[in-house]
Amino acid sequence: MTDDMIIRREGAAGILSLNRPGAIHALTLPMVHAMTAALLDWRGDDEVKSIIIDHAEGRGFCAGGDIAFLRNSALNDRGVSGRRFFHDEYQLNHLIFTYPKPVVAFMDGITMGGGVGISQPARFHVATENTRYAMPETGIGLFPDVGGGWYLSRLPGRIGQFLALTGARLDGAECKWAGLATHYLPHEALAEAKQRIIHGHEPGQALSALAVSPPEARIVGNAAQIAKHFASDRYEDVLASLEADDSDWAAKELATLHTKSPQTCKVALRQLHDSLGCADFAANMAMEYRIASRVLTLPDFAEGVRAVIVDKDGAPQWDPATPEGVTDELIESIFAPLPDDEEWRPLQQTASP
Repeated sequence: MTDDMIIRREGAAGILSLNRPGAIHALTLPMVHAMTAALLDWRGDDEVKSIIIDHAEGRGFCAGGDIAFLRNSALNDRGVSGRRFFHDEYQLNHLIFTYPKPVVAFMDGITMGGGVGISQPARFHVATENTRYAMPETGIGLFPDVGGGWYLSRLPGRIGQFLALTGARLDGAECKWAGLATHYLPHEALAEAKQRIIHGHEPGQALSALAVSPPEARIVGNAAQIAKHFASDRYEDVLASLEADDSDWAAKELATLHTKSPQTCKVALRQLHDSLGCADFAANMAMEYRIASRVLTLPDFAEGVRAVIVDKDGAPQWDPATPEGVTDELIESIFAPLPDDEEWRPLQQTASP
C-alpha cells in the first residue's frame, strides 16, 4: 500500500482515489501495485458491485507516469526498473480493460498519458468542464502507450493520429464528441453520481440520469482538415500535406510537429496502424511493451524529459533529428518481438506483483 493512493470500500463500490496532488497524481510503481492488488481483491467480492477511479484533490485526474523515474532508469540502470514499471502498468491497464465489474473513471481534470491508461479501459469514462485530455508523448520522445494504440487507432476521421502526433489537448466536450468519454457531467454533479453508484445504482443509469449536453466541441471545426492532412500512415506525407496548405491552422500544426521527436512520430503512426490488426487488447499491450522496452533507452526519451521537466528549456535535440533520418530499419528494430521470456503477458498468466 502507498500514501499516494486512498483505497476504500464504501457501500457497493470499491474506490481508488489517486492522492499525489503535488505531481498531478502521476503514477508511481507503488500506486500501480496498490491499484492492482485492490482490483484483484475486489474481483471476487460479491459485495463490490462497481469500481470508481478518481482523484482525491487538485486540478488533475492523472498527469501520466513518473517520467523522471523512467528517465533515471534509462540513464542509470539500462532501463531495467523502467521496463518493470511499464510491464506492471500495462498489466493494470489490461486488468481494468477486462474487469468483470463495471469500472467508472472520473476524468475531472488533467488526464494525460498514464491517466489515459487507467481511464480509457474503464467501462465508463466521464468527462467534465475540467477535463484536459492528451497523449503528449511525442514531445518527450516516448510514444502514446498504455493502450493508446488501441484507443486512438479506433477513433473516426484520423482524430487518433492527429492526437498521437501533435499531443493536442482536448476539453471535455471534445472528448465526448470524439468518443473518448462515455458521459459528460458537470463537476458539481460528480458527488451525486458517486453516491448513487455507492448506493448500488447501475453506473450507466446513474451517469445518464445526471449527464448534460456538452458545449459544442471546438475540434469539429477542424475535423475535415484533420482527416485530410493526417490521412497517411507515412509521417513525411503528413508533413508534406500540411506544408502544401497555406492556412493558419496548417501552419500552426506544422510548427507543432516540428518540435516533436521524429522517431516518436514514426513509431506512433506504425503503432496505430498495427494495432488495428491486433486480435485483442492483450496483443496490443504486448506490442506496446516491445516498443517501450526499446524507446526507453534510445536517446530521444532521456533528451525529451530533460528538455521538458529537468532543464525546462523546451529545446530538445532529437536524434535522429529529421524524419528522413528515422530509417525503416530503426522502426523495425523497435517493433521486433522480444525473447519469449521477456515478452509481456496479462496479469492472469503471471504472478501478482
